[in-house]
Amino acid sequence: MNNAQRDAAHWSATKGLMIKMLAIWAVFAFVIHFFAAALNGIVILGFPLGFYMAAQGSLIVFVAMLFWFASAQDKIDREHGVAEE
Repeated sequence: MNNAQRDAAHWSATKGLMIKMLAIWAVFAFVIHFFAAALNGIVILGFPLGFYMAAQGSLIVFVAMLFWFASAQDKIDREHGVAEE
């Protein structure tokens, strides 16, 4: 595989990961909050679920996404021979 093919394969894998991450981000940034009123009927530890998802749940998911993205991108970089040592 020449450099151009390797670069194209690397970018394709990176783009796929980026699209997945943006989709998950959009769900937890917007879609969950659209249903906050309906989620408020469920109470966890004395707090309505809609409030919990807006105040804490989304932030926890975003931090978890950062670690997952870094790990997945490192794996892609190593598979295509462009990882940093």
